[in-house]
Amino acid sequence: MRAPPSVLTVLFLAALASGAQIPQRRATVCNGHAELCDRPYGNVTFFGAHDSFAFSSDPLALAADQQVNLTQQLNLGARMLQAQSHIFEGELKFCHTSCLLFDGGTVQDYLTTVNGWLQENPNEVLTFLFTNPDGASLSGMWEPAFQASGITDLVYTPPQVPMAIGDWPTLGELIDNGTRVIVFLDAGADTDRSVPFILPEFEMVWETPFDSTDSTFPCSVNRTAGPLSTADHMSLLNHFLDINLLDSGILISDPEDAPTTNGVPSILANAAGCAPLASNRNPNFILLDFVNLGNGLEAVDQLNDIS
Repeated sequence: MRAPPSVLTVLFLAALASGAQIPQRRATVCNGHAELCDRPYGNVTFFGAHDSFAFSSDPLALAADQQVNLTQQLNLGARMLQAQSHIFEGELKFCHTSCLLFDGGTVQDYLTTVNGWLQENPNEVLTFLFTNPDGASLSGMWEPAFQASGITDLVYTPPQVPMAIGDWPTLGELIDNGTRVIVFLDAGADTDRSVPFILPEFEMVWETPFDSTDSTFPCSVNRTAGPLSTADHMSLLNHFLDINLLDSGILISDPEDAPTTNGVPSILANAAGCAPLASNRNPNFILLDFVNLGNGLEAVDQLNDIS
């Protein structure tokens, strides 16, 4: 004999029949911390991996800027993944300067890997920052890679472009709405808006100089674009140190100094030096080489005022 339905079950079915909305589950932990759920995306500092695709444990792989793979970077707390694209043999790939120098595989495979991680980690907001030096078509090459990977279901499309720093939803809202992947492109999305979720980086984010060989990381607004004022932009610190290989003028990343570069004192000093250029706000993104070395996440937690 079947048991009669419970009162709660009857009420639930009645609500569905009447067209009433069932409240959405509200995220209580966002990017690992309850404190971040009510904080707007534009008021959070994110730990980032520079050249995230270019990983190798081989010390002779001089074009590698990471020592651990994508999944490991994400597990270490990286919530911005940066990568440089190139068109090679008709495919859109992530490569370092040239695919003959370091071939990181197709954009589609990369996105598929990240999507798998996101499916297993439903309370995480992730930002992509991709470069487009070959001018790959947004609708012809970028969007198909996103679609084929399955990650398009998670992307955020803002109500307008550009979005001022104070206009962004909270991390909790992004997670609750299932739109927890933000995609920035450095070139192409400013003039081509055919793929609405691919956002023009410099209209909303300004960057400090990159390829620094000065461990004090002098701060300046290196790349930005209108129409928003600098104060209405988010900010990104390129906090990775290069060395001049044998005084040849060829710059390569510096893993030996990475534990110091990625240490709390160095990162906090860089953030403090840039604060006057960011209306005395903390940076939104900190890009590091070799994210497995040093204490980058600890520094980011301090900037987010999380103990």
